Amino acid sequence: MEEFDSKDSKDEVFSRAVRAGKRTYFFDVKATKFDEYYITITESKRKFDNDQGKFLYEKHKLFLYKEDFEKFVKGLTDSIYFCETGTEPEPSDDDQVPTTTNLSDFGFDEN
Repeated sequence: MEEFDSKDSKDEVFSRAVRAGKRTYFFDVKATKFDEYYITITESKRKFDNDQGKFLYEKHKLFLYKEDFEKFVKGLTDSIYFCETGTEPEPSDDDQVPTTTNLSDFGFDEN
């Protein structure tokens, strides 16, 4: 039997699942066709559908590319710090997005 490199076997190179109550978070490292890594973060939540009488899984996915890792980690770290302490972290020179509580200030694509 001949072996071959399928895109699917090469695409996902690492995976970690984190169970948190009714939710499971999947952190998957994948490779592009040029062998550059990126991360997908998937939230999967188990919900009961009364109409169908069975459990279904609602999923949301986020793609995180290598050039955004530092900024993403900084934003996440700052947010966790605020949740734990109730105080805002000191802004750094790298903070490019103004602090706001009004999400309508940002232009989000609906794609």
